[in-house]
Amino acid sequence: MPVNLSTPVAAQLLPVAGVSLGTAEAGIKRADRKDLLVIKLDEGTTVAGVFTSNRFCAAPVIVAREHLAAGEGIRALVVNTGNANAGTGDPGMAAARTTCAKLAKLLGCSAEQVLPYSTGVIMEPLPVDKIVAGLPQAVANLNANNWFDAANAIMTTDIVAKAVSRQIQIGGKTVTVTGMSKGSGMIHPNMATMLGYIATDAAIAQPMLQQMVSEAADRSFNCITVDGDTSTNDSLMLIATGKSGAIVDAANRAAMQAAITEVATVLAQAIVRDGEGATKFITIKVEAGRDEAECKKIGYAIAHSPLVKTAFFASDPNLGRILAAIGYAGVGDLDVEKLKLYLDDVLVAEHGGRAASYQEEDGQRVMKQSDITIRVVLDRGTVNATLWTCDFSYDYVKINASYRS
Repeated sequence: MPVNLSTPVAAQLLPVAGVSLGTAEAGIKRADRKDLLVIKLDEGTTVAGVFTSNRFCAAPVIVAREHLAAGEGIRALVVNTGNANAGTGDPGMAAARTTCAKLAKLLGCSAEQVLPYSTGVIMEPLPVDKIVAGLPQAVANLNANNWFDAANAIMTTDIVAKAVSRQIQIGGKTVTVTGMSKGSGMIHPNMATMLGYIATDAAIAQPMLQQMVSEAADRSFNCITVDGDTSTNDSLMLIATGKSGAIVDAANRAAMQAAITEVATVLAQAIVRDGEGATKFITIKVEAGRDEAECKKIGYAIAHSPLVKTAFFASDPNLGRILAAIGYAGVGDLDVEKLKLYLDDVLVAEHGGRAASYQEEDGQRVMKQSDITIRVVLDRGTVNATLWTCDFSYDYVKINASYRS
């Protein structure tokens, strides 16, 4: 079960003026589940996004990038689950373009004003006929209050839907930020299988919007990992409709950025808490480093170690595994004599070895918790970085061994 994560309450997901969402059961992978989503945007909406750095990126990622670059003004997004449309060559590209064209015809806009997204099994042909057949149902279902259904429709191996809303005041006007994401496995975003959509009714110019989504991704989705695999389909989109009348400028940008980043962080952490087979949510803080790059390098070495992750699943304070991961992280001039390692409030290691005050029962106490913090104090600078990961359980193997069945 997800680690201290519950299903969002539909009534607490606030509509964003200028955004309507519709779902459908297209039967892409199996029957009787919502697996197709259309997001319709009012004219004048600005859209920005960051995408996977995987060189084998999916056809919809390529098409979405092209359509954003065309600058015609995005009017709709379409998302399917059950099939990633990645590793599908020219037929996959044609399928993504067909999906955009068919939805554009239904909405009365151009194909270049539609952004496609897919998630699911890689290297399988996209059943485009099923998607096209389901589009009228999704369009007929368009409603501003459909965030809860939309969050459920984009799930794959997720157990819990992920969505959240926040409101702030800008220029005396109430501004809403609502977002949703999906992801549970193949999670190691480098943007910039994970998808995220955040919308606000503030007015934000496209160049600033692009900067804001990139910053939000760097502080949230680019700080999580479940298994170290960067998906072919990772996408995070930021939508600004301007319908609240609040205009974001240099004077109030920080407040708007903070709200967007908070929503992105809640969604990113939810992905880790719902990681495939996860039983522990682990925060890794690397402190007093020379730069962010080396802090993240050490943090990810810990987060990606199967030995560390399985020890946490077993609640086994075999904490030398963490020291080993720090040591091979690739920081060549690291002085291990200065380094301190903490497990929550427990000092585990200092001066190159076990701390004199460390007791096995203290480590055992912390390891039994469902939320755990690892702190690595490098004592070589002033920069800190925080990452979030989870443990590896038997269920992770089971889920991924039978993913296509």
